[in-house]
Amino acid sequence: MARMLPVSLVMFLLLSLLSAEAVEAAKVVEVDIKGDINEGTAIQVSNAFKLAEEVNADAVLIVIDTPGGLVTSMKSIVTEILQSDIPVITYVHPPGAFSASAGSFILISGHIAAMSNGTSVGAATPITPIGAAENKTINYLANYAKSIAEVRGRPVDIAERFVTEGLSLTAREAYEKGVVDVIADSKGELFSKINGKEVDVNGRKIVLHFETVEIVKAEKPLKASIFEILSNPQTASILFLIGLYGLIFGLTSPGVLPETIGAICLILSLIGLGVLSVNLLGIVLILLGILFLIAELMTPTYGILGIASILCVTLGAITLFNEPLMPKDFYTTFPTLIAGIVLGLAGIVTFFLIKIAQLRKVRKKVGGEALVGERGEVISFQNGKGFAKVRGEIWTFESEDELKPGDKIVVVGRDGLILRVKRFEKK
Repeated sequence: MARMLPVSLVMFLLLSLLSAEAVEAAKVVEVDIKGDINEGTAIQVSNAFKLAEEVNADAVLIVIDTPGGLVTSMKSIVTEILQSDIPVITYVHPPGAFSASAGSFILISGHIAAMSNGTSVGAATPITPIGAAENKTINYLANYAKSIAEVRGRPVDIAERFVTEGLSLTAREAYEKGVVDVIADSKGELFSKINGKEVDVNGRKIVLHFETVEIVKAEKPLKASIFEILSNPQTASILFLIGLYGLIFGLTSPGVLPETIGAICLILSLIGLGVLSVNLLGIVLILLGILFLIAELMTPTYGILGIASILCVTLGAITLFNEPLMPKDFYTTFPTLIAGIVLGLAGIVTFFLIKIAQLRKVRKKVGGEALVGERGEVISFQNGKGFAKVRGEIWTFESEDELKPGDKIVVVGRDGLILRVKRFEKK
């Protein structure tokens, strides 16, 4: 029994050490930013920070691979990072990834910024559907980038040039200029290189202990997936137009289905439009297009105002959004896509609405009213009264002209079931 005691003691000590190591493993919550940055991305990142608080994480790791995105969503993410009480590591990964436009702001906002070899950062020049953005937009975003860089102690001039000059840097160039703190080709290498580093988190000095790391993956919540779809400019545009034309179609041709679909689509589009920067010119053009359509339905312009309506709505949809940090190819593919969809949708709906309006005008002319101007043939006539065939039907008629069977007549009016006619004379 005495000999067994030391062995038991040694085993107890070993188990204690192993348990201690397991307890001391740093918890890192990881969230990915992939593809265009939108409101769904912002919700996903916010959810990751909430998870980090719940599990008492030692850091949040944001892995970036994005061509850019919405300004409001980017600002929400940056604000979340700057206000975080937990150290945040921003990391452009894997090799081949890039952090362009809106992604550049997110990268430089991290307490620790890192990149893999073969990645790039920058190219944050604001653009619009008609080319370069206004100077006030460029200056605003340049100052915003500078303020983030100042907070994190990164080169302010480089951050400014990302916006004003469209500067783009490789991982090595970004590291040499102090834009990022680490170059690492894997997460393991990243944690190894920043192990022992001290970071300032809202005035508190925190030393990162990453000898052993436990990564907790933050999954995308359903809400983020829904908003990712709704805040997509293409989706928001299509839903808005379907909703708008659905309501107009429903009001001109009452029925439960068109109004219901229109209302639902319009509400969903407004949710998306609420997080997008909307251009006033686009709204004015769309409203003008709707007014032209209403005028076409009320006045016989033979489709001229209908065509003007389609053109205005198309141009309005193309210029509706003013998102200066969207990917560069957004403003080349978006106008083509939306123009095609709008021309098709607006053209079909406008055509049917005009046809329905014309049909209703015809239906208003019932009975004798519809027969005014019609020609017929006398069957019999005596003492100012007789019978005539008009549009294949036998009608009683009265006339001041002297008529005989076989004479051609033209209808000039109606009194109840009796038509008033006169002799038809060729000119």
